[in-house]
Amino acid sequence: MERNAIDTTEEASLLKVLGNWDVLALGFGAMIGFGWVVLTGDWIGSAGTLGAVLAMMAGGVIMGVVGLTYAELTAAMPKAGGEHNFLLRGMGPRWSFIGSWGIVGGYVTIVAFEAVALPRTALYLFPDLNQVKLWDVAGSEVYLTWALVGAIAAVVITTVNILGVKFASVAQTFVVVLLLIIGLMLVFGSFTGGSIENMQPLITGGTAGFFAVLVVVPFLFVGFDVIPQSAEEVNVPARQIGRLVVIAVVLATIWYLITIVTTSSAMPAGELAEADIATADAFGAMFGNDVMAKLLIAGGIAGILTSWNSLLLGASRLMYSMARSGMLPAWFGKLHPRFRTPINALLFIGGLSFIAPFLGEAMLVWLVDSGSPSIVIAYLLVSVVFLVLRRREPQMDRPLRVGGKGKGGLLIGGAAVVLCTGLLSLYLPGMPAFLDVQPWILFGAWWILGAFFLLRIPTGIKPGQEAEHRLLEALKQRRAPTGGPPS
Repeated sequence: MERNAIDTTEEASLLKVLGNWDVLALGFGAMIGFGWVVLTGDWIGSAGTLGAVLAMMAGGVIMGVVGLTYAELTAAMPKAGGEHNFLLRGMGPRWSFIGSWGIVGGYVTIVAFEAVALPRTALYLFPDLNQVKLWDVAGSEVYLTWALVGAIAAVVITTVNILGVKFASVAQTFVVVLLLIIGLMLVFGSFTGGSIENMQPLITGGTAGFFAVLVVVPFLFVGFDVIPQSAEEVNVPARQIGRLVVIAVVLATIWYLITIVTTSSAMPAGELAEADIATADAFGAMFGNDVMAKLLIAGGIAGILTSWNSLLLGASRLMYSMARSGMLPAWFGKLHPRFRTPINALLFIGGLSFIAPFLGEAMLVWLVDSGSPSIVIAYLLVSVVFLVLRRREPQMDRPLRVGGKGKGGLLIGGAAVVLCTGLLSLYLPGMPAFLDVQPWILFGAWWILGAFFLLRIPTGIKPGQEAEHRLLEALKQRRAPTGGPPS
């Protein structure tokens, strides 16, 4: 293994520069991307106002329970990589890789989603943006000027992350504040220009409508786990890091509920169904001014940037940790000599987001659907390892112990396992919200690539505190005869 991938000296470490608000802004901002702007109308159309509210509340409860398991584990193991460290200690290297690869896949799909969502949003503000047609992808026309909006943004956001986590967190805070202002205006507009009559029908679509909303929950809430990814750069007590995970989930749930209720109050369901971007048109209708619709689109852009920035940060830290453990090539474990950020991991993910807009708008739905099962797989494994460590290491130092020392914690962990299993089943054929073929192709391609790295991880390495050390030693011995570093 090359020195830069496993060196834990101060010179090669990440910087501890993030405070309470920085962490909360990263977690909350990661969850509030662009989905609330473009998908709210679909939620209301599928399930009705009350149906969508109930589905989102159920999703918030599921993510809250999972978030509690993350809170305890993050406080106990505040190292970069989150799931990677939890699973390595509790279940060993191969399970750690599976969980980590699932989250990286989810993060990468959402980063790519934001790179496509940005030019789609810009088109709402600038109708003449589409110039110089390049090609068609799945019936979606791709224009050079349209694609360049996302590609150039990918370069800017990747550069911001390379310049340092504190720099990225300052930018994140600024944009989150703009989001919160938009949220307050949504509530105000609903009271002054909305109507309860517009919320009818309260429930449509029955069970299928409810699950159509519930199935997007992993995509909407992914991001609270960015907090564990950046834990090694957080300069607050470990117990507080865990609490911030749960607070971020609660805030995101409130945000999505506000979006559903205010949007449905603004316009009748039939008009919302015909709207190009329902939440923006609803915002304009509440204030009786098209300028306000464009202002909400600015809020949507803020959401894109916060989610993009946070998940790029989280994915790069996770790939850095996997490389540091020898699960990925050492190239991903290189830190920038000055800014001490995982530069190669950032460049890799940034490169994928640069390419995404050139694949067209049809990619939006595919990316949402393909990443969600991978995210739930990771959440399920974290819930399982929460129970494993409670049983195997009852005396483990836990600055934040959810549910106390008795059966309360086991009940929370068990509930998380059951809920994640149920959520994962919704994506399967025959279920109310099964996925189309294209998302499964993307999902399969990601896991086939992962299998290449998984099969290179030595078997028989026991979990525990020394699992990472044992894995690195096994990799060194494997490559010792050739004299080359393990990859």
